[in-house]
Amino acid sequence: MTAEKANVLVVEDELNLHEALKLNLEMEGYEVTSAFDGNEALKKVENAYFDLIIMDVMLPELDGISVTESIRVHNNEVPILMLSAKNAPADKVLGLKKGADDYLTKPFNLDELLIRVAKLIEKNKRLQVKESIGDQYQFGKNLIDFKAQDAITWNGLRVDLSKKEAMLLKLLIENKGEVVTREKILQVVWGYNVYPTTRTIDNFILSFRKYFEEDSRNPVYFHSVRGVGYKYTD
Repeated sequence: MTAEKANVLVVEDELNLHEALKLNLEMEGYEVTSAFDGNEALKKVENAYFDLIIMDVMLPELDGISVTESIRVHNNEVPILMLSAKNAPADKVLGLKKGADDYLTKPFNLDELLIRVAKLIEKNKRLQVKESIGDQYQFGKNLIDFKAQDAITWNGLRVDLSKKEAMLLKLLIENKGEVVTREKILQVVWGYNVYPTTRTIDNFILSFRKYFEEDSRNPVYFHSVRGVGYKYTD
């Protein structure tokens, strides 16, 4: 495992299996969050970033297929490893069609599950690595100095940036042209255990427009994508 613990959400209502999965994942060095039904899983996903979800298909209230569909509808690309007692090819195809990245039938070999978990997390981390933009970044007439945590704006004013402002700017710019989800911002800027409201992030975006946009009401660089996240373009 890397120094930074990967965060895994286990969605399984069978208590013995849930505890066995949790124990073995924690022994591998993962941070584990639990959910025991579909609605609880959706609430957990809405409020935190996960590196992987282990999703049982047969769940109370809302089944795993529906939960997976809902997660994908919100453009959340978190890897999902689906568990099911159903082993017919059609069941596996349905799970993968609805957004699962991998599908394991019960009963399964624990070592195989742990290998699949590690591979999915590693693949996801590789996909998310962006080319670093360095200590300074210029766009239009604006210049940001991430190391000094300040910026020169389009009209020549110097502004101090808070640590979180600098982190959010860097995250958005490194993902130029792509929507960065609220969950990803939570993970990178605020950490796993502190959840600001969407309004908090919106206020940061409003500040960026005030600093860097010549017309803050018609932004060129910083955009909110309703219900999904935020995007930087130039």
